[in-house]
Amino acid sequence: MERFAKGVVKHRKLIIVVYLILMVPAVLGMLNTRINYDMLSYLPKNLDTVKGQDILLDEFGKGAFSYLLVENKTPAQCAEIQNKIEALDHVDSVLWYNTVLSTDVPISILPNNIYKEFNQGNSTIMAIFYDAGTSADETIATIGQVRKIAGSDGYLNGMSALIKDLKDLCENEEAKYVAIAVLCCIAIMMLLVDSFSVPFIFLASIGMAILLNLGTNIFLGDISFITKALAAVLQLAVTMDFSIFLWHAFEEEHDKCGDKEQAMELAIVNTLTAIIGSSLTMVAGFLAMCFMTYTLGMDLGIVMAKGAIFGVIGSVTSLPAMLLLLDPIVEKSRHRSIIPDSTKLATFIVKKSWIFIVIFCVVLGPAIYGYTHTKLYYNMGSTLPKTINFMVANDKVMNDYNIGTTHIVLTKSSLSSTQGRNMANQLKDVKGVKDVLGLDSMVGDQVPQEALPNKLTDTFKSGKYQMMLINTTKDYGVATTNVNNQLTKLNSIVKSFDKTATVIGEAAATKDLMNTTSHDFKVVDLVALIMIFIILFVIFRSWSLPWILEVSIYFAIMINLGIPYFTNTTIVFIAPITLSTIQLGSTINYAILLTTRYKRERLEGNNANDSIITAVSTSLPSIVTSAVGFFAATFGVSLYSNIDIISSLCSLMARGAIISMFAVIFILPAFLRLFDKLTVKTTRSLRLKYRKNNKEEVVTA
Repeated sequence: MERFAKGVVKHRKLIIVVYLILMVPAVLGMLNTRINYDMLSYLPKNLDTVKGQDILLDEFGKGAFSYLLVENKTPAQCAEIQNKIEALDHVDSVLWYNTVLSTDVPISILPNNIYKEFNQGNSTIMAIFYDAGTSADETIATIGQVRKIAGSDGYLNGMSALIKDLKDLCENEEAKYVAIAVLCCIAIMMLLVDSFSVPFIFLASIGMAILLNLGTNIFLGDISFITKALAAVLQLAVTMDFSIFLWHAFEEEHDKCGDKEQAMELAIVNTLTAIIGSSLTMVAGFLAMCFMTYTLGMDLGIVMAKGAIFGVIGSVTSLPAMLLLLDPIVEKSRHRSIIPDSTKLATFIVKKSWIFIVIFCVVLGPAIYGYTHTKLYYNMGSTLPKTINFMVANDKVMNDYNIGTTHIVLTKSSLSSTQGRNMANQLKDVKGVKDVLGLDSMVGDQVPQEALPNKLTDTFKSGKYQMMLINTTKDYGVATTNVNNQLTKLNSIVKSFDKTATVIGEAAATKDLMNTTSHDFKVVDLVALIMIFIILFVIFRSWSLPWILEVSIYFAIMINLGIPYFTNTTIVFIAPITLSTIQLGSTINYAILLTTRYKRERLEGNNANDSIITAVSTSLPSIVTSAVGFFAATFGVSLYSNIDIISSLCSLMARGAIISMFAVIFILPAFLRLFDKLTVKTTRSLRLKYRKNNKEEVVTA
């Protein structure tokens, strides 16, 4: 480590040049990384709903699906719109009421109920099938073209329309997230750090690490929009700790030796020693998300783990290099930190530690209850601004045509017409089903299939498969209990006619999403706790300290995730999974910092009270600075973002940083005081130290 530190100090100019050169491929990689906006695309590939989507695409050439509602148009104008849309490159077909019969069959034969399915008042509705997947770039581009053809009187809904609007909203806001996080961090750091210029140096170093992280995402193929939106903000927030640790270590060593180069060498060594354990727990917390079967966890986990590693590297390379090169500016901008001496507070915490044990016991019950009863939402569209195109169109379709969502039934094409009609009739009888659209159900017994237009038969039949569309009433929307119960009944019916049949669509995939992530949450939580316990055990060589640290931080997590229950707030479904691992992995650094100092003081022979007082008073400035910096970076974004999934996650992380800070400052010292004797007996170095001291006392006596 010493040779590495000397090399960094000696070659500081070269280090900055290398970093600046690396920024070019990093930016190019970042700009060319594809962004995925489809939350359902991360479902396990072995699910029937996912397999069904593949069948729909491979056998029918149909991927995405949406409804287009058109107002104030004559039938001739609607037919013209239909023809223009069908002419688009990635539109497979458009199903409208004139698709049902060819021109040589009288329209009077068309059942009146079918006509009404496509027409209400001054509006008509068309079902559009696209030949690429829901979130494919081709589909998203086609959505824009369809909207342009439909004009101001056209309203397009469907998952792809949602993704298009979400993409536009994210692209408009993402750069502002970083700007807000940077400005908030600078404002806080300028107050808490004793030099006005140092926060800018922190952010320059972290900024280069962020660009390296985002640039290397190109090797992953694509990343989710959540990962892209949060990666920079989270990396800034969680790796700020490392910069603060190095700065405080540098100042401490400079006060001792007076030589800045020597002080920086020692600071690099001390920082590496201090943050290796902290960074490992952070990386472990992020990598725990890779154990999710819902692969969004792997996407976010890998990117954030990379970010933590780049953050560590930057804090001991680019940061010390810039601090030394810009030292004249740093010295000219010196000021007093607003953080006061905390010895009195530390003394109070230790002497009145029983108060905080009581608080822990009183709060624990409600925290656990709230934590296990917080409500989650799974419908991404439900929280978007009501004014965006998708939301307006969805409300129109829902209210004018009483359509909550659309299921697609895939069955064998060998199913007879009689079986098809019987199946359709049973499906119609299920509560919440508005109508069933299929070859047999649409035209009834009067029209033989030979008389149907090829366009219609091709829409519903292809090779080994045929399909039906099931529209639900508006009370049976995506992610509702009603529609999930309905799906169970629908699947039971279709499988009674064809064991290989399946019901797919947004609602069916969302139901699978709910089941998948519910299981993942338990697995990821357990994996994160075990991995971090092992790392803490290696760091402290103790059986008790890892439990004490994890209980302290997990107590903060339960409070944070329990608050939404008591405020009657519904949070996004990935919040418990991502928040618990991020808060555990990143804020446990505060606990490691304080506990490391406590252990050092005990090894030097100080009693428990004095050791904890010293640990709290010396660690508090770094803990407060880190936590408030984390809070500032995420809270500003939570206030600004119009995307609830981003706003909600940032709000939870901001609050989590502050709750963890209080837990480490007040609850952790109380536990260390309460379990000091147990800690001495179960921590290898302390046990050997005090066993040796006891023997020496016996010999002396």
